[in-house]
Amino acid sequence: MGFRITTWNVNGIRNPFSYEPWRGKRTFEAMFEILEADIIVFQETKIQRKDLRDDMVLVPGWDCHFSLPRVKKGYSGVVIYTRNATCAPIRAEEGLTGVLCPPNSSVSFRDLPNDQQIGGYPTMEQLSQLELDAATLDSEGRCVILEFPAFVLLGIYCPANRDENRDCFRHGFLDIMDARIRNLIAMGKRVFVTGDLNISKGGIDAAHASEAIRKGTMTEDEFISGPARRLFNQILCDGRVLGERDEGREKSVLHDICRFFHPGRKGMYTCWEQRINARPGNYGSRIDYVLCSLDMQNWFSDSNIQEGLMGSDHCPVYAVFKDSVSLSGQQVNILDIMNPPGMFENGERRQEYTAKLLLPTSGRLIPEFDKRRSIKDMFSRKPTNTSLSSSTASKLTPSVSSQDKDQSIVVVGTSASGAFSSSSRPITDGSLAAKSTVRKRSEKSDLTPSVKRSKSMASQTTAPSTPGQKSLKGFFKTKAAVTDQKNDTDVQGSALQAIGRSSGFHSIPVISQPENKEDLHSAISIPGDSPDEPDTFVPAKAGQDSESIIDPIISKEDWSRLFTKRPVPKCDGHQEPCISLTTKKPGVNCGRSFWICPRPLGPSGNKEKGTQWRCPTFIWASDWNS
Repeated sequence: MGFRITTWNVNGIRNPFSYEPWRGKRTFEAMFEILEADIIVFQETKIQRKDLRDDMVLVPGWDCHFSLPRVKKGYSGVVIYTRNATCAPIRAEEGLTGVLCPPNSSVSFRDLPNDQQIGGYPTMEQLSQLELDAATLDSEGRCVILEFPAFVLLGIYCPANRDENRDCFRHGFLDIMDARIRNLIAMGKRVFVTGDLNISKGGIDAAHASEAIRKGTMTEDEFISGPARRLFNQILCDGRVLGERDEGREKSVLHDICRFFHPGRKGMYTCWEQRINARPGNYGSRIDYVLCSLDMQNWFSDSNIQEGLMGSDHCPVYAVFKDSVSLSGQQVNILDIMNPPGMFENGERRQEYTAKLLLPTSGRLIPEFDKRRSIKDMFSRKPTNTSLSSSTASKLTPSVSSQDKDQSIVVVGTSASGAFSSSSRPITDGSLAAKSTVRKRSEKSDLTPSVKRSKSMASQTTAPSTPGQKSLKGFFKTKAAVTDQKNDTDVQGSALQAIGRSSGFHSIPVISQPENKEDLHSAISIPGDSPDEPDTFVPAKAGQDSESIIDPIISKEDWSRLFTKRPVPKCDGHQEPCISLTTKKPGVNCGRSFWICPRPLGPSGNKEKGTQWRCPTFIWASDWNS
């Protein structure tokens, strides 16, 4: 099969689990088995450290390195998974500029000793040309860098160009990416770049550009002249650049692996707009790449996209290495140079993978997951001794005379619900409870509360009131029902007062119903509250006698008409129920809902008449009258 690297913008690390082959298993291990990769680079994980779970970090047989955003929590994010059986990095870093620090360290990556740093960091001169500082550019969790003996791997998630206010950040990030790649190659290191770069390098890589060029509304030269696309094409050996190259970018340094294996393939898109359901019609763009430095462009046997894998608005892209590659004029097994020296020899493992190979940025060393005990160890601990000492028990136990031991006493306490409870039982030696208040029944003078105490007690503990309204019908009570309810309340109040007297509290206030309950029924008449009448209720009209009855059928029709949703309109082209969307474009119509044809856009990206794709039906929700 060969050693494989796969990149995938998952648009939220939980999203790919919706794909059928691994649905229900809910494990990354099951997903990785289908991807069949040795290194997997995820972008746009959209997760915070507090949301990391065991199945994300402690994947059996895998190590991981996260870059989580320090601002905009739950936004962007990159993680690289490496299969322990086939590869192990020798160094790992987060960010492009090198100003971030390793975990549990205050020394930045670029200030580490030479043997501990990857190198190639942007120089002070290169950083001074940026409008933003280096820490800001690395604050959104957009890059993880791993170094193997074979090459340096950069997992990158570039900013998109959807917001003009972010143009400064986007261009600064691309400039730093270009500088870091060129600096590493200048050091003599091989570089492998993978991820969502959010740039289509030519018209063949974007459906909207191909359509515009075909219609004559835009030329290829105009498309490739954008600032970000121009910079990107200067990095690639097959990138087309108009005019002279920029200073410092005279030479191309990267090879487009996937396009090399499919040079003229059209429609090889890796991203589709979800809001317009553009994936079925393959109206998308190619913005996810696997790239390598020019000195290793012959190391690969295959590269392609996996457009059939669902779960995200992107699809995976992979590159497969040859089993044996040329290194310094010699053929070397790829596994020998994807692990620390001595781990493999001629593709055969010589040393087993151990936890000593974990790097400081490994997810397994995050305190929440490091040295995790097994569930057996959690239950093997001896229970702590929580028994009270004899001296403590004697202090908490109230003294009782010998004459009182055989007498019946009342223990008065507060239950969990806040109501007072009482019990009568004989007390024997050793049966006194430290948490109970003990009094003899005959000592009523001690238990009799004052008037002030009775009022304060009433404010804290009240008798159960009338049950709350549970339905619309519960609001419309007949006179008989209210009378019965009042009687029940009186009975409950009497019972509660009896309990209070038996507990020594002579006055416990009881909340009663209002005296004039008939006022509630002066405007309504409910014939269905008694067992012999139908289970319906009808509001009475103004000035109508409370005992009169209105036709319940008419009332039901009115209620049904009020709460029933309007039927969904059908599109003109296919007579299928439309789908509802909301306008998000700033302007007078922002926030308005509208109906459109439910079918996806066709390959042209336009609404079409008389075809299987989306028809031009458009109806404002406010204008729709069923």
